[in-house]
Amino acid sequence: MKLKLIAYALFPLTLAACQTTDLTNKNSTSSAQMNKILSSYLWSTVTDPTLKPIVLHFNAQNHLGISTSCNTLGSSWKIVNQTLELGTGFSTSMACNAAATQQENFTSALFNNKNLPFTLNINNPEQPTLTLTSPQGTRVVFTGKMTPETKYQTQAETIFLEISSELKPCIGVAPQSCLLVREVKYDEKGIKTHVDKDWTLFYSPIENFEHRKDEQSIIRVKRYELKNPPADHSKYVYIHDMTVETQEIKPSK
Repeated sequence: MKLKLIAYALFPLTLAACQTTDLTNKNSTSSAQMNKILSSYLWSTVTDPTLKPIVLHFNAQNHLGISTSCNTLGSSWKIVNQTLELGTGFSTSMACNAAATQQENFTSALFNNKNLPFTLNINNPEQPTLTLTSPQGTRVVFTGKMTPETKYQTQAETIFLEISSELKPCIGVAPQSCLLVREVKYDEKGIKTHVDKDWTLFYSPIENFEHRKDEQSIIRVKRYELKNPPADHSKYVYIHDMTVETQEIKPSK
């Protein structure tokens, strides 16, 4: 087996709770209302179908994170008179292929403008749009998807799970294949302090996680408790937040 360390950062960033109250109030154009709308969604636009979308995350502490297929960009942000005012930007510095670099350059050029006029359309609160206009008149339309905190109206509990390369038949609501997992714990310094001895069946899906039969991994998971889960549904929703470690598993001979 070959161990590959994917990431060192093991602990979640603290996010302020988002509320959906009044998100559908189409007549409100106050800065406070627009702040709430921007921070309650993740905003994405596709520039190339072969690449990941550009994703904007406006958090309630006025930090803007921008994900591309290459590097991650960021800035401070505030709303002044229907204009997005941006602070000094920063970026990670990975080398990327030509197409991803082109997408990043497009993104950087757009957000290097310190004042970006914008419009919000929330006629459909499930899929609102944010349109940014560059000084050259180019309009870029982003589509919103509710953040989990907004959707589930609660803050997540962070857990770490080791995922086996194997799947096992199991019966939940219906016959299915279940992940095999062990819970992992770390101390405040990021040092692993506990791994469950036994593997257990995991019946729930983990959103954004793709199982691989040639890989064993430790992942960071956000767990949200549903307020009114259906009778045949788990009371939790699990979302893959990041991959911490992977081990390559060679097939048995």
